[in-house]
Amino acid sequence: MGKVIQPADLGFFSTLVQCGSLTAAARELGITTPAVSKRLTQIEARVGTALVTRTTRRMGLTPEGEVYLENARKILGEIEDMEHQLVGLKEAPQGTLRVNTTLGFGRTHIAPLLSQFVRKHPKLDVQLQLSVNPPPLSDDSFDVCFRFGHPPDSRAIARFIAHHRRIVVASPAYLKKHGTPVAPRDLVRHNCIGIRQGNEAYGQWRFTAVRGPRTGAANSETVKVRGNLTTNDGGIAVNWALEGHGVLLRAEWDVERYVSTGRLVQVLAGYASPEADIYAVFGQQHRSNVRIRALLDFVTEAFHAEQHKSGPGAATGAHKTAQ
Repeated sequence: MGKVIQPADLGFFSTLVQCGSLTAAARELGITTPAVSKRLTQIEARVGTALVTRTTRRMGLTPEGEVYLENARKILGEIEDMEHQLVGLKEAPQGTLRVNTTLGFGRTHIAPLLSQFVRKHPKLDVQLQLSVNPPPLSDDSFDVCFRFGHPPDSRAIARFIAHHRRIVVASPAYLKKHGTPVAPRDLVRHNCIGIRQGNEAYGQWRFTAVRGPRTGAANSETVKVRGNLTTNDGGIAVNWALEGHGVLLRAEWDVERYVSTGRLVQVLAGYASPEADIYAVFGQQHRSNVRIRALLDFVTEAFHAEQHKSGPGAATGAHKTAQ
């Protein structure tokens, strides 16, 4: 009796699922679509059950296919770790690394860092994909995802990258014309620039009064804001604020250069918005992945250096780690 599970099948099946279709897998593997279909049929015959459901354009996994894929990736990851230990690849990461992050943050922060990263590790093939919202952990299109806030999915590993503080700003021209808000409730009378990103409740800005150590517990306040300009791109929102369209709640590092030059003015400095620290999220099967570890070390160091360059206040929490 032949072996039910053959090592070569694990890599084939993982690639097949990652590609999403028999045709795409054939292109990736450099063989014909009938050859992919035949090999899949042989694998299913050996395990005695269907692993995928085929449709005209896409395919899905059966419950048995989910089990097969999960264990295949775990085994392949362990083999990769063993190779790293035996041949010293830990010093020179190589292979493919698929990175996901949100639109504006990916364009302005992650993409430039990836450019530097591949110069340092030229044997790596890095693929960056940008999306409006973080993809689910079950999505096979990425290896690591940079996102704001600790993910609720306990199956994920979340590594802290950097502190993320948001501040309220507006242009001098806007404030001269419409006045300066001195408390969060004043925002209801202002034109507030909206950003639809992630799963946060749109149009609701939350604040906590900044209090000294002897003033007791701080009070939280949620304000329902409105405005005539909304986008899912943070860079566009910043430009609108610079052009005097309204008040904006945005990450400090996205606007600090404009605040320092006077093109934007921070308001409501006595109130803090909820923090949404940056995390890198990846599956348990990538726990020991050398490529991911190298990237996260590089990105963490870069953000740490940038926050220290911006001043001591911006670097709060830079040494914090979490998994």
